[in-house]
Amino acid sequence: MKTFSHLKKAQHLLHAFICFKSSLFTKYVWELCFFKLSLFTEYVWALTKRLYWFLIFHSSPLLVQICYFVSLSFAGFLALRNLNAKSQSSQPNDIDLFFMSVSASTLSSMATVEMEVFSQSQLWVLILLMLLGGEVFTSMLGLQFIKSKMEKEDELMVGSQSRNSGNQVEESGVVKIGNNLENGSIDLENIDEKYPKHKPVEYLRNIVLAYLILVIGTGSTFVYLYLTLVPSAKDVVSSKGIQISTFSIFLTVSSFGNCGFMPTNENMVVFKNNSALLLLTIFQILAGNTLYPLCLRLVIWVLKKLKKGDMFDYILQTPGEVIGYNHPLSYKKSTYLALTVSGFVLVQLILFCSREWNSDGLQGMNSYQKFVGALFLSVNSRHAGESTLDLSALSSAVLVLYIVMMYLPPYSTFLPIKDDGSTMLAHEKEGVKEKNLLKDLSLSNLSYLVIFVVVICITERRALSADPLNFNVLNIVFEVTRQCLWKCWVLNWL
Repeated sequence: MKTFSHLKKAQHLLHAFICFKSSLFTKYVWELCFFKLSLFTEYVWALTKRLYWFLIFHSSPLLVQICYFVSLSFAGFLALRNLNAKSQSSQPNDIDLFFMSVSASTLSSMATVEMEVFSQSQLWVLILLMLLGGEVFTSMLGLQFIKSKMEKEDELMVGSQSRNSGNQVEESGVVKIGNNLENGSIDLENIDEKYPKHKPVEYLRNIVLAYLILVIGTGSTFVYLYLTLVPSAKDVVSSKGIQISTFSIFLTVSSFGNCGFMPTNENMVVFKNNSALLLLTIFQILAGNTLYPLCLRLVIWVLKKLKKGDMFDYILQTPGEVIGYNHPLSYKKSTYLALTVSGFVLVQLILFCSREWNSDGLQGMNSYQKFVGALFLSVNSRHAGESTLDLSALSSAVLVLYIVMMYLPPYSTFLPIKDDGSTMLAHEKEGVKEKNLLKDLSLSNLSYLVIFVVVICITERRALSADPLNFNVLNIVFEVTRQCLWKCWVLNWL
C-alpha cells in the first residue's frame, strides 16, 4: 500500500511538473509571437512612413493619383467580389464587378450591370468608393500631403537655423499673418509673425473636412426625412428592396460627388414627380461641383465672423496658388463663377422648356413638376449625370447644348476675371479695362459653332423628323464646321 501511495504522489508531482512546464512553454510561445508581431508591425509602419515621404517628396502628383485610384479600385473590386448579391443567380462576373468598382471610384457612373442586383452591403461598398474618389475628399488628401511636406521643410529649416544663427528671419518658414488689413488685402511685409507656414493648410484641410461632413450629413438627413414622410417616394424605395437609410446616403454621396449612380435601375425617372427630392439633389450637386468654391468661401466667411481669427482672413484673401489649393477663389472670381453657372442653367432651362414642355416624357406632370424637372436636367448636364427623362427622346438642339455643357470645365467663367495692374494711370486703366472686357466677353470659335448648330436644329426640326437620313445632327455639325473653318481661314489670310 505504501508503494502504491508513493507511486500516486510521484504521478501527481510529475503531472504538476508537466503542467508547469507546459504553462511556461505556452507563455514563452505567446511572448515570442507577440514580440515577432510587434517587430512586424514596426517594420510595416516604418515601410509605410518611408513610402509616404517618398510619395510626398520624390514623386509627381500624377503618379500619386494613379496609385491611389488603382489601389482604391482594386480594393473595391475585392470587397464587391467577396460580398453576395441579392440573389446568387444574378451575381455579376469579375469583369463587371471590377468595371463597377473603377466607375464608382472615378465617378464616371458607367454601369455594365443593373444597380438593383447589388445587396445592401455591396451598395455600402459603392458609397465608400464614391466618397473616397470624390473631388472634395481627394483635394483634402492633397492638402494633407502639402501640410506634411511643409512641416518637414519647417523642421529641416529650423535645424539649419540652429546651426547658422545668422540666418534671416524670413527663412524661418513662417507665414506673416496679422491684423493689418487695408482695402481688403493683407500686407505680408509689415505684420507680425504668428503661424508656421503649414498652419493655413491645416486650417483649410479641417474646413474642407467639416464642409464634407456637413453637406453629406445634412443632405442625407433631409433625404431620409423626405422619404419617411412622403408615401409615394417611400413606396418606390421599399418596392426596390432598398433600405431608406442606405438610399438616402447613396443618393447624397453620389450627387455631391457628381457621380450619377443611383441604386435604382431607372435612375431618377421614378422620382420625377417628387419635386422636393429633386430640389434637395440639385443643392447637393451644386455644392460638390460648380459652386463648391463659392460654398467653401461662404463657410470660411461664416467661421471668420464667428471666431474673429486672422487665419480665416488670410485664407479668404490669399490666392489658392499660394496655399497650394486652387478651389478657394477670390470674391470677384466666385461672383463671376456664380453668375456664369446661373447663366448656363438659365439658357438650358429656356431651351428645354421651349422645346420639350409638351413632350411625352413630361406627360402627367403639372407645371411646377415640369419646371423642377427641367431645372434638374439643366443642373445635371454639366457633370452629374442623373436624369428624370429618357435622354434619347429629347430634341437634337437640347442634346447639342447638353454636350457642350458636359465639355465645359466646372469653374468656367464667361465674365472677365483678370486683375488690372496697379502702376498704370487712371485713363490707361480705363482703356485696358474696356479692352479686357471686350476680349473676355467675346465668344470663341467653338461657341459660334454651337450657336449655329443649335439654331439650325431648331429651325429644321421638321426636316430632322421627316428625313433623318439627310437631316441629322452629324450632318449639321459637319457642314457648319466646314463652312466656319473655311471662312475663318479666308479672314485670317486677308
